[in-house]
Amino acid sequence: FATFLGFRMGLLLGLCFSLLLGSTSAVDRGNFKTCAQSSFCKRQRALKPGQSPYRALLDTLELSDSRLTLQLINDNNKVHLLLELYRLQGNITRVKINELKPLKPRFEVPDVLVGEPPTEPLSVLSKDDNGVVLSLGPESQRLIVSARPFRLDIMEGPQVLLSLNSRGLLAFEHLQLRKNTQVDPEGAEVKENVDGAEQQGEEEKADGVKDKEEDGLWEETFKSHTDSKPSGPTSVSLDFSLPGVEHVYGIPEHADNLKLKTTEGGDPYRLYNLDVFQYELYNPMALYGAVPVMLAHNTQRTMGIFWLNAAETWVDISSNTAGKTVFGKMLDFVQGSSETPQTDVRWVSESGIIDVFIMLGPKPSDVFTQYASLTGTQSFPPLAALAYHQCRWNYNDQEDVKAVDQGFDQHDVPYDFIWLDIEHTDGKRYFTWDPHKFPQPKDMLQGIMDKRRMMVAIVDPHIKVDSGYKIHNEIRDKNFYVKNKDGGDYEGWCWPGNSGYPDFTNPEMRAFWASMFAYDQYEGSMENLYTWNDMNEPSVFNGPEVTMYKDAMHGSWEHRDLHNLYGFYVQMATTEGLIQRSGGTERPFVLTRAFFAGSQRYGAVWTGDNAAEWEHLKISIPMCLSLGLVGISLCGADVGGFFKSPSTELLVRWYQTGAYQPFFRAHAHLDTPRREPWLFGPENTALIREAVRQRYALLPYWYQQFYQAHKTGQPVMRPLWVEYPKDTASFAIDDEFLIGRDLLVHPVTEEGARGLTAYLPGHGEVWYDVHTFQKHNGAQNLYIPVTMSSIPVFQRGGSIIPRKLRVRRSSACMENDPYTLYVALNPQVTKQDYLVHHYFSVVSSVPLQNKNNNVTTASKAFKCIKFLVPLTCSSLSRELLRVNST
Repeated sequence: FATFLGFRMGLLLGLCFSLLLGSTSAVDRGNFKTCAQSSFCKRQRALKPGQSPYRALLDTLELSDSRLTLQLINDNNKVHLLLELYRLQGNITRVKINELKPLKPRFEVPDVLVGEPPTEPLSVLSKDDNGVVLSLGPESQRLIVSARPFRLDIMEGPQVLLSLNSRGLLAFEHLQLRKNTQVDPEGAEVKENVDGAEQQGEEEKADGVKDKEEDGLWEETFKSHTDSKPSGPTSVSLDFSLPGVEHVYGIPEHADNLKLKTTEGGDPYRLYNLDVFQYELYNPMALYGAVPVMLAHNTQRTMGIFWLNAAETWVDISSNTAGKTVFGKMLDFVQGSSETPQTDVRWVSESGIIDVFIMLGPKPSDVFTQYASLTGTQSFPPLAALAYHQCRWNYNDQEDVKAVDQGFDQHDVPYDFIWLDIEHTDGKRYFTWDPHKFPQPKDMLQGIMDKRRMMVAIVDPHIKVDSGYKIHNEIRDKNFYVKNKDGGDYEGWCWPGNSGYPDFTNPEMRAFWASMFAYDQYEGSMENLYTWNDMNEPSVFNGPEVTMYKDAMHGSWEHRDLHNLYGFYVQMATTEGLIQRSGGTERPFVLTRAFFAGSQRYGAVWTGDNAAEWEHLKISIPMCLSLGLVGISLCGADVGGFFKSPSTELLVRWYQTGAYQPFFRAHAHLDTPRREPWLFGPENTALIREAVRQRYALLPYWYQQFYQAHKTGQPVMRPLWVEYPKDTASFAIDDEFLIGRDLLVHPVTEEGARGLTAYLPGHGEVWYDVHTFQKHNGAQNLYIPVTMSSIPVFQRGGSIIPRKLRVRRSSACMENDPYTLYVALNPQVTKQDYLVHHYFSVVSSVPLQNKNNNVTTASKAFKCIKFLVPLTCSSLSRELLRVNST
């Protein structure tokens, strides 16, 4: 019987696996909802701009030093809401809207903010029957609260910077009691309303909700899955208007251009963490992560909107200039059209409250600092994490790992990390090793440690339901699993077969998970073993949209309230485990697929299951740029593409691109041919080797940039407009990028390319080709012939780039190597001193972060080298110099 049961379970898992792999040619859109199939999105989108039913009750206004509160009322149904306004330090305004007296508490997102944001005093400038005007402090900034209809405007002088509810799309589905349903003797349904039912009917109509069960108010079915919705309709929505703005960015993760598009005539952008096999490009479908942060930019100002809600969220974008051609815009100019460009944005979430932070800049760097003050900065990775990673699903056994490791040495290709996917475990039981394929994991780890290299092993958050599996038994006995709607342990299918899902929202569960990384718990682990959290959206093969049921329970909260937080908590707990195992002396490295705002504090992110196609290479650039804009700088894409097999040309170009992206890892699907760098002929091996070596030479610069990102929140890989905010030609560019301020990279992403046109930004800037040292002026488009040996990379005049040019097998072996400084002069300056700070630490040691993600100063762990290079430009015959230093 046991054998037969095991056969049946294996058959069912194989069927699930085959169905998933069967979709690898393209995503099965039918597995994922559109807005029209998501009842709350459909209801909210049916509301059209117009007169808002909400007004502010000014007689309820209360003002303290740090907070203003007043009540809002919906004149259609008389439901009261509570508005809270805060002026936060650093030019941030916080707006919260909740029910005044909800039937039960509504979910408010915990743990994402690094602390309670510090406030600054609010003061009333004026007040009358029409509204109240508040001072926001700097540069005559004011917050105007209009009473009838309710509206908020943030102004600076005569200019409106941003408006809330200007289109009347504030909507708040308040908690209600469900009507009783009885059956009369003849079988006809009789609905008897609870007290206040007449008001409830009015409320439903006022909220744009039809009084029909089939509309998904209290129950909703998608394909074969039914969501019971015990709290009924609970969605919230608010609109924002941005006068003078044509370009908005952010709200990752989507496989789309950097500049967000209008969603009129199509679906809104969706934020709902999902396991999407081989995703489609250039559409607003949800992917693996969700960061509800949008940046708005024009030549005068950059602003940010942070919508702190972890439920399923849709974002609509419209613009009065969308669809206008360049000719149309020129015609407007010639005809003297006075229409001001404006972008309108509407956020809709399924549950929770409205909690939004408005970051007023004004510079791009200010917005990054403001957001970092709320959610923290990018964790400072170990140096090795910025080097090259070799991965595939899967390296077969210890001998395979050894052979691959030796292959890199034999072909003089450096690498730092080799990775193991799910097949290294004992039957997909995480924290274990397959006893036949990996019988001596410590010997394997010691072998690569002897070469000063490291390993990453996957640890997924689904736990095999098996009474012989220690970790499952402990989680079950401690009552740490997510529950189903009936109170039992929630179970679903994933790689191990029937699986339980730990409730990572529970701090005690996170502490238990962290403890499992201790060397005496994770048998076979050593200090050079790090962790990869995959499938943490969470992925449930037989669940709705390949994820968890929304009516599953995390303590007293439904999964719908916090879905987008699940992966955030998994990475948090894993990171804490790696810190604890070293006694708090080493910085961790953890890669996650699912993420949320604040995930930058815990490690790296990659763009998921891409394909070996040129368009997927191209889309990796705006995807990582978008992540960097919202704080997640340690981003990369699977080099070569996860699915399918790349041509040699595509593979070489992907290595050349990946070498200039923050997280540099090759990865491939189980069914693809092997892709180690030496398997494509001597010529291509040489090209790949050179790309990887360029990465290693620049590790001092990468490390310096990540230190600055960790200290300031500035992105490492950044769009051109971040450094050139008044250069309108750069606003929509997403096929090239900057690393820090000083390196500009334009990858080759077209098959058979013999040349490309790069834009060099900045009036008065000069840029030097790092391969030829040729000088070019900024603010121009430049055609550049290309060969297979390199991609266009430029260094900004007025900068110094440190490199280490000795070829070593890993980054740790470069520790005591000399530096070569590349000094690029700026002819606009007749005399100046060039100063570069370079920071380094020994391997992966401190500084670490405390619980609030603040850097703790660690003695003897960190050094600063200051290079002072006095130069007089007029006396030099060359304008890009190499300066060697020991």
